[in-house]
Amino acid sequence: MNKGIRFIKALVIILLLIGLIIYVVYAMLNMSSPDPEERCENVELFVDEDSPVVFIDSTQVDNLLRKHHIYPKGRLMKDVDTRAIEDLIRKNEFVEDVECYKTSSNKLRINVKQRTPVVYVIPDGQDGYYVDKNGKIISCNAFTSNLIVATGDITQKYATEVLSDFGNYLQEDKFWNNQIEQIYVKTNKEKKPVVELIPRVGNHVVYMGSISDYKKKLRRLRIFYEKAMGTVGWNKYDKINLEFNNQIVCTKRKIK
Repeated sequence: MNKGIRFIKALVIILLLIGLIIYVVYAMLNMSSPDPEERCENVELFVDEDSPVVFIDSTQVDNLLRKHHIYPKGRLMKDVDTRAIEDLIRKNEFVEDVECYKTSSNKLRINVKQRTPVVYVIPDGQDGYYVDKNGKIISCNAFTSNLIVATGDITQKYATEVLSDFGNYLQEDKFWNNQIEQIYVKTNKEKKPVVELIPRVGNHVVYMGSISDYKKKLRRLRIFYEKAMGTVGWNKYDKINLEFNNQIVCTKRKIK
């Protein structure tokens, strides 16, 4: 008999707890959801501008929404189509991603993440363009000195598949981002691309040869910089060759 009463009491407590959880979830959903009969009071628009190059700002996004007659402020919340807003903004080539959602205070929040360029490419005889970390080309002639520039015999395939990865590595490494100013690409006798690096500090050229294994080559170069350059000086060598495995070949500057 006592076991049956205890079982009933336990069952009642469990049912009460389940009912409480359902109520709390229901209350939270209703509190966080905007009233569909209310109008959008304001638009909170945020554009990520941490990129070394600012392609698009909040004013441009605002104007884009107004131009296409889907600016949400003043509209009924139920008539605000967040998916249409996201799709429109995402069509802009400077935008990597966008998130749009309604808040409980009858506002619309729009978060825009712009593309992050990692290198500015100027192929021989052609207009320049940016390449982002995902290998996407961004058509823009406005060059900024904050970014590494790549020049020479560069195809779009090489830029998007090779230089994007290399440029992203250089940009994410504080030392190399500050040290490397230019990437020069040329074609060797075997008709394959080889790379030279122009540093910001020192009057030498760094010859990498093939860009393959660039992490190992740059690791050797950094050790050489830290151990040798402080002693012999940054202007002692005219060329530093990283082409060969596990060694660095230096050419001394000719004294005139």
